[in-house]
Amino acid sequence: MKRKLKKSVKVFIIMFIVLTIVLVALLLFKFDKIPKQDNLDVYTVSKEEVKEKKISLFAVGDVLIHESVYKDAYEDGTYDFSKMFEYIEPIMKKYDLKYCNQESTIGGSALGISGYPSFNSPDEIGDELVKLGFNLISLANNHALDKGIDAVHYSNSYWKSKNVITAGAYESKEERDEVKVYEMNGIKYAYFAYTTLSNSKVPNDYLINMYSADRAQEDIEKVKDKVDVIIVSMHWGVEFDNEPTDSQKQIAEYLSGLGVNVIIGSHPHVVQPVEYIGDTLVIYSLGNFISNQLSISTNAGIGLMLGMDIIVNDEGVKIDNLYKELILSYADQKSNYNNNSNFKVIPFSKLTDNYLEKYKEIENKYMKIVNGEV
Repeated sequence: MKRKLKKSVKVFIIMFIVLTIVLVALLLFKFDKIPKQDNLDVYTVSKEEVKEKKISLFAVGDVLIHESVYKDAYEDGTYDFSKMFEYIEPIMKKYDLKYCNQESTIGGSALGISGYPSFNSPDEIGDELVKLGFNLISLANNHALDKGIDAVHYSNSYWKSKNVITAGAYESKEERDEVKVYEMNGIKYAYFAYTTLSNSKVPNDYLINMYSADRAQEDIEKVKDKVDVIIVSMHWGVEFDNEPTDSQKQIAEYLSGLGVNVIIGSHPHVVQPVEYIGDTLVIYSLGNFISNQLSISTNAGIGLMLGMDIIVNDEGVKIDNLYKELILSYADQKSNYNNNSNFKVIPFSKLTDNYLEKYKEIENKYMKIVNGEV
């Protein structure tokens, strides 16, 4: 009996020793895989990178629907603009925010669809822009009151029925003064739109957002502690002039000083330089997106698409991956300006000499303007 007990104790001791050895081996293996001290900095950087947030922004210029443009889109009692933008959709779809300036107000068919000099565009152009993905729309421009107050009311109502952000035209002073903070990808941002000029007398201080230094300061002061990024679109400058005016430059400097991160310009109908003022990206003019201003001699047939990443981290805001590409407003041109047809917006990367002779030389010329080399 004693022998059996001694044998059992020996077996137990041996098993205990074996299990202990196995356990120690496992622990040693585990600790061997723990990062050594000199690797800890790498993991710290990785954690910091998680804090970095990003939204991407795509921008084009003026949506200016002349008579020949909407006539070209007309078919069986409605308007179909889709064929005009088929080259653009694949480029812009990867961006989060997509901006354009609705130069010709969508004022409703009751007021009469019309082109220059008093524009009133059909609902279908707005429908197409939304379908393409545009979600940041400026309504502040010199043509906003071409068809009067009723057109502005209709336009505001139309855009409010869509899942887009607009700025620059309002139904009341309370709506204009409301603090609007938007959020995407964890980034809070604000968007304002102003115009320095109007073709018609503006009846009050909210219907169309006329620029003043005091108004801009008041707007921006309300939001700058609530948001990460501030975007402002400005309708300013001189038509068909590729050089920014002193006034444009002064306003850009002022807005930069207020803390604006991106300034997007329109009105000249031609491209103007893209530059930085401090950390503020200033696009003085993107030119036209779609229009019947086709003449190369006035520079109005050439516009600009621009894309960027807006990155927010503990150090602030930076602009990265800046994409710039010229676009051509193309149409089959007739002797009667109002009968031009087959409108298309064509990126220069898709051009051939059939669309525009010597397009490479023209591209070089206009990119020098965009890059501030002229």
